Amino acid sequence: MAVPPAPDFSDNPVFTLHEGGKMEIASTAPLANKDDLSLAYTPGVAQVCEAIAADAHLVDRYTWVGNTVAVVTDGSAVLGLGNIGPRAAMPVMEGKAVLFKQFGGVDAIPICLDTQDTEEIIKTVIALAPSFGGINLEDISAPRCFEIEERLKQALDIPVFHDDQHGTAVVALAAFENALKLTDRLNETTRVVVSGAGAAGVAVTRMLLASGVRDIAVIDRTGVLHSSREDLHPAKRELAKITADLTGRRGSIADVFPGADCYIGVSGGTVPEEVVATMAPDPIIFAMANPHPEVAVPLAKRYSRIVATGRSDFPNQINNVLAFPGIFRGAFDVRARAITEGMKLAAAQALAGLVGDDLDVEYIIPSPFDPRVGPAVAAAVAEAARRDGVAKHY
Repeated sequence: MAVPPAPDFSDNPVFTLHEGGKMEIASTAPLANKDDLSLAYTPGVAQVCEAIAADAHLVDRYTWVGNTVAVVTDGSAVLGLGNIGPRAAMPVMEGKAVLFKQFGGVDAIPICLDTQDTEEIIKTVIALAPSFGGINLEDISAPRCFEIEERLKQALDIPVFHDDQHGTAVVALAAFENALKLTDRLNETTRVVVSGAGAAGVAVTRMLLASGVRDIAVIDRTGVLHSSREDLHPAKRELAKITADLTGRRGSIADVFPGADCYIGVSGGTVPEEVVATMAPDPIIFAMANPHPEVAVPLAKRYSRIVATGRSDFPNQINNVLAFPGIFRGAFDVRARAITEGMKLAAAQALAGLVGDDLDVEYIIPSPFDPRVGPAVAAAVAEAARRDGVAKHY
């Protein structure tokens, strides 16, 4: 049977950029002569090995471990593409790695695992952990992602961070805080509807609660989360106890939209115009599904002055790159054992604060290319790590 010819992507600039991958390993040590070789490798390297064997903490100083994060996926929930597997996920993980380097000065290695078994993933990451200073979990589907992250946090003495959850939540909270300022609202009295109860939706809701928001309705495909529902996995059930059970809200998206001050979409799908029209005056709309926002931007602007999306071609992009490079940079700078809720809140506050006096309906969050972002987030995270007692170096 004849093998079909390989597709020709030579005229496509996207494929041209990706040819050969987007990253490489470069040496930081000179290797020009035998003296260089004797220092970088044998016999000199043996001295370093013996020192680390005697004091394991030295690995952070004398190897790449202290500045290197593993970007780990199983390819089960990649972007908006879904379960495309580990090989097809690699371009995204490479992209994540180069963003770590560009925006945080953090080295990152993509690791795409050929298993979607929770126990195998946990066991494998624990076995790989001595090679890295932190673990960034990426594009792992819910609800498995919750258990994987939690158990790795318990097992490892290095930062473990699921970016789809917490990176999204940090940036969304920063934008939300500035949107409240523009609309003269308070966290405690603002009514929020969160559409989507996957990784991002759960984390965004938790961050909003931590910031002082008290009235949140979280919606999945079946409707509002509440603990009387029997179809909820543990993460959703926990969230239901402190959202709908607190407010008594029930029903569908149409039941909770009337009078809502803010909509945060992390689910895909579409919110009909007649539902959007029932929101409170001057609402806040964060339609973050990418590439198709849950509320189309022209429609959102018909009802709201403040609109944010996940897209780079509209103002106010909720982009995780604003968070994860600086968060790991700050954690590594103080050799943090973990990434705490306080560190995430500090990152959000630092991002929101960078907008300053330039705050505007089309500028509620800094640009990823603002050179202040990485250092500001890193400094805030490092200080919060000290405050929370997880910093090894002060």
